[in-house]
This record gives sequence, structure tokens and C-alpha cells, in this order.
Amino acid sequence: MNIEEYRDYCLSKKGVTEAFPFDTVTLVFKVGGKMFALCGITNFSYINLKADPEKSLELREAYMGITPGFHMSKKHWNSVETNGDVPLKVIKELIDDSYNLVFQKLTKKIKLEIESLV
Repeated sequence: MNIEEYRDYCLSKKGVTEAFPFDTVTLVFKVGGKMFALCGITNFSYINLKADPEKSLELREAYMGITPGFHMSKKHWNSVETNGDVPLKVIKELIDDSYNLVFQKLTKKIKLEIESLV
């Protein structure tokens, strides 16, 4: 996966915004104002994604390219290598899971606003 594919995939989801809240090289994707994915744009070697803690342990055992989140909560975030042993299909599923985990924690009002977007 390259950075353009990653960006397009994240932005294809309802209500997603992108920003550089930390610095000029860390691209962050949010839904309802909450982060679900981020990466470095100067060295696109991995992405950080929110993950279910139990599923994270399984993923880290299954793939060398999935490790505890770099500079993130090691329990709730994974770093996923973009050119490692993790297939593109699995990376997209992990992005979906991350988005859904964050979306489900949003308030009912915000969820309805996002769901009503065309």
C-alpha cells in the first residue's frame, strides 16, 4: 500500500477528516473528531491504527509487520508496516476495524450526523 492508496481509502469513509495536528509530517485521520489512523508522510513505512486489545494480540502473533503502536497506547493501537508481510486486504480490514471502533464510541448525535452525510 502506498500513501495515496491509504489516504484515498481512509477518506472514502463517511465523516472522515484529515489534518496535521501534531506537526507537518504526521497525517491524522479522524471520524467525529476522534483519531482512528495516522502515519508519517516523509517515511510512509507504517501506519498506526486503533485496535481491539484481544484481537491485537492475535494479529501481532500472526504477522511480523504488526507491532504495538509506536508512540501510542500499546494496548489499544497497532503499528502496521505498509510494505511488510501484512496483505493489502488485511490492512484495509484493519483500517475498517479502526474506523468502526472509533465510530461506535461516538455520541448518538454525532453518529446520526455522520450517517446522514451523502
